[in-house]
Amino acid sequence: MQTSTHLNLSAPGVYLQDIPSLPGKDLLTGVPVFLGVPKVNNSLNHSLPVPKMLTLWTQFVQYFQPLDDIELHKLLDSYLANAVRGFFENGGRLCYFLPLPDNSLLALQNGLQVIESLDVIDLVCAPDIMQNPPTEALEMQRAVLEHCDRMGDRFAILDAVNISNFEDIQTLKAQQQGLTGDNGALYAPWLKTENASTYIPPCGHIAGIYARNDAEVGVHRAPANYLLEGVLDLSILFTDADWEILNAEIGAGVNCIRSFRSRGIRIWGSRTLSQNPEWQYINIRRLKITVLRWVERNLADAIFEPNNIDLWDRIVRELTVYCESLWEKGAIYGDTPEEAFYVKCDAETNPPEIRNTGQIVTEIGLAPTAPSEFIVISLVHRSNGVKFVEIQSVES
Repeated sequence: MQTSTHLNLSAPGVYLQDIPSLPGKDLLTGVPVFLGVPKVNNSLNHSLPVPKMLTLWTQFVQYFQPLDDIELHKLLDSYLANAVRGFFENGGRLCYFLPLPDNSLLALQNGLQVIESLDVIDLVCAPDIMQNPPTEALEMQRAVLEHCDRMGDRFAILDAVNISNFEDIQTLKAQQQGLTGDNGALYAPWLKTENASTYIPPCGHIAGIYARNDAEVGVHRAPANYLLEGVLDLSILFTDADWEILNAEIGAGVNCIRSFRSRGIRIWGSRTLSQNPEWQYINIRRLKITVLRWVERNLADAIFEPNNIDLWDRIVRELTVYCESLWEKGAIYGDTPEEAFYVKCDAETNPPEIRNTGQIVTEIGLAPTAPSEFIVISLVHRSNGVKFVEIQSVES
């Protein structure tokens, strides 16, 4: 299935109708965790790292008090602080942050291990990665991508290298080509804001737009064509030609932030870093992530029940109700539910050799872009959790 034939690339993010948010009782989306270095000498830097919850920007500063004026200025000028501030300025309501002791790969890897159990989040941002030289930063971004792909329930918002002239456009393209993962996206350029002394990575502002988009519409709408709040200027002003270079081929691309006369500074792209054309758009990938999170929340106990027809009927029944709610809200396409999705859990998906391993396999087909064009995923319940195994798509 080639999803690009159904999307308007000239105006990313406006090809889906405005519809109510995606259902899923108590399932929050648009919730990032920010990993970074606060740049202040504080007890948080020396204690065992624990994710801190924020519902207001001011709470971030309160975590580090007391600070003298010099330390406070250093904190507020950090990439981490500006990312959190940008998140709330652009519609974010809830996030977490994890202070890291330093900006090394080891500290990042330890931080990623800490947040593995943080199941309320579905976004990961690490702006301080970009303090490092390009080669080291790329290795750290790969670690974030690998974490998100392995966990399966979260999406990485990554920052492009900071460039200020058009000769460096190919540098951005090379960075994008060095990053491959289904659960992540890359954004450029950097932002000038009122509160930062230099240009800053855009991930925090972008995460705020994801949260706003989810609250207003749902994960199934592309988080693009939104006006960025709190941004005064960009480190480089991309042209249409630049956009075409950065998004030339089907698949992965660089999501550009662009300045338009009389329309302000807006996100102009919705590509993932996936090499699979089926997952090249952020909203489609995040819809899949949200379905997995719903299953983990509502059907995780299935692994403890006898693997028989009664269990299969329960899984089909509950998933059908959930998928019908997605269809009713416009997250998947079709004039009838049968054109929008199907759920299969029976003796065919669970032959004796599967049941003997203690696994439960459910096949789900979703049509996120056109009726009866299904992205097919296999949902596998194991003793250590629920995972999606992606298989070929079909057109009925």
